[in-house]
Amino acid sequence: MAKIWAGRTDGAIDLAADGFNSSLPFDKRLYREDITGSMAHAAMLGKAGILTEEEVGVLIDGLSGILEDLENGSLSFDPDAEDIHSFVEQVLTERVGEAGKKLHTARSRNDQVALDLRLYLRGEIDQIKTAAADLAMKVTEKAEQYKSQIMPGYTHLQRAQPVTFGHHLMAYVMMLLRDLDRLSDTRTRVNVSPIGCCALAGTTYPTDRCFEAEKLGFEGIALNSIDGVSDRDFVLELLSDLAILMMHLSRFSEEICLWASFEFRFVELSDAFTTGSSIMPQKKNPDIAELVRGKTGRVYGDLMALLTTMKGLPLAYNKDMQEDKEAVFDACDTVKKCLEVFGGMIGTMKACGENMRSAAAGGFINATDLADYLVGRGMPFRTAYKISGGIVAYAQNSGKTLEEMTLTEYQTFSPLFDEGVFEAVNLENCVARRTSTGGTSVGSVESQIAYAREALSV
Repeated sequence: MAKIWAGRTDGAIDLAADGFNSSLPFDKRLYREDITGSMAHAAMLGKAGILTEEEVGVLIDGLSGILEDLENGSLSFDPDAEDIHSFVEQVLTERVGEAGKKLHTARSRNDQVALDLRLYLRGEIDQIKTAAADLAMKVTEKAEQYKSQIMPGYTHLQRAQPVTFGHHLMAYVMMLLRDLDRLSDTRTRVNVSPIGCCALAGTTYPTDRCFEAEKLGFEGIALNSIDGVSDRDFVLELLSDLAILMMHLSRFSEEICLWASFEFRFVELSDAFTTGSSIMPQKKNPDIAELVRGKTGRVYGDLMALLTTMKGLPLAYNKDMQEDKEAVFDACDTVKKCLEVFGGMIGTMKACGENMRSAAAGGFINATDLADYLVGRGMPFRTAYKISGGIVAYAQNSGKTLEEMTLTEYQTFSPLFDEGVFEAVNLENCVARRTSTGGTSVGSVESQIAYAREALSV
């Protein structure tokens, strides 16, 4: 296939260099966006009087035919084509003749590729948002199911205070809701049209950039032509959003791996989302969670790769920027797959309630409530804190929980203790009393669930 830029040179290029230069192997996935953008460009050229109405009709019909043929498989990509733009233009010219050579009037591949990428990422963001919202709803439903199931809450991976499993799960829902907000915010900056910026300086033709942008569903146009072709911060912003989303999934995955272990036994994962060992028949491995955790590093790498690529580029367009597509394609593909399988894993996960309750009872996680009980009877908190610590040490040495100690034992530490101490250290009461907004009481968790359901219904 002849190079569309042949002229200043003869278009001949070393075979190895040609393959190295080509982006078709990965940017061919932009064919729908490239053809859709070209249809809008043809319409704009007609509106501006640059093309005749007949020429516009010929071009749009030709482009529609190419799109249909690519969709049904009757047209294959030419491996010798330099990129998707060259491929579409040359096939179009072969099919419609001289009119095909006029399509590229008042544009460059520099603004064309930026347009294609923005159109494509707009759709990818919508798909990722749908998948993330679906996962958030699955976690919310699981939180509803276990809104009163007591478990130990942790800090420093040490048992800290009693919470409910529903409360713990809702923490991840809140993270996912912020991920959705970030993606929505990024989409507004993606949804800006660069077409008409041309190579970098705009054009002398009487174009209507706003008309073309409106036909493609953009909310605005790039207001500086150099910025329009050399900017990739919209890609970096999306990659950053995806890296944060994957970080949240990775933390969740880490906890699921812990909870599913024999040492914790807090949850049981469905056989459909686990694997076995090749030599150890007793194993049930949380491979899905582990893979999501592992693929987080891959998405981080995509972000860092493009940040590094862009950091030293002078304005305007440089071929280095061809590296943007493989990174963002990989990140989007990875995140969509992770969200899909993660949702299935969460939806079929079961809590082992007795093990959670037993772990909560054995970790002295009601010690803060013991101190609060003394504070309620007039003791300064710091004094109550010290006495409660002494009681924990005594109970631990005696092989008892705080609930199993006798009133006589309590009173050896302070005469302020009475029968009310047992109500104070009861784990269900400890949870129920935490009614502050965002807290772990069932009522508070129900409010969080209602908030999430409303947010996800928009």
